[in-house]
Amino acid sequence: MAIKATISKANVQLADIDRGHYADYPVVIARHPSETDERMLIRLLAFALNVPADGDHGPLEFAKDMWDPDEPSLWQKDYTGDILHWIEVGQPDEKRLLRMSARVPRVSVYSFSASTPVWWKNIETKLSRALNLTVWQIPSEQSQALAALAQRTMELQVTVQDGAIWVGDGTHSVEVAPNRLK
Repeated sequence: MAIKATISKANVQLADIDRGHYADYPVVIARHPSETDERMLIRLLAFALNVPADGDHGPLEFAKDMWDPDEPSLWQKDYTGDILHWIEVGQPDEKRLLRMSARVPRVSVYSFSASTPVWWKNIETKLSRALNLTVWQIPSEQSQALAALAQRTMELQVTVQDGAIWVGDGTHSVEVAPNRLK
């Protein structure tokens, strides 16, 4: 019998001063049995950093990346079903990224492993023609600190100001400084 997903709920209070976007987002996350707290919190962070300020072009949603290899971690679809933004968490291969960048207007990757520099060095030149691709590295010590905030029910405050990001739960706070690789 297959192990079922664990459901986590988060109320994300976003204050993105850089974009002038302030809102609360109740989020339900289906967590794959093999997914770590660290990866789940990076998905939540990617959500907070990319959620559209308005719903004019469709919402940003969690996809079934660990269940379905044809889906990303998150995606934004317009109301016709066309994908506007494809977001990967982890270290996808270059073929997948090139295929998606040819089909989708915007592709983002959030890598958080200590092995990110090795992964990126191997694929960087192959992705040079993907002009709509943005790749971020979350330092592994920061992603591990985010993992400490994980619970089944979370109240998270995410503040973005001058490119700096703070994620807190009312008791603990973690500063996250993503490094843009592309």
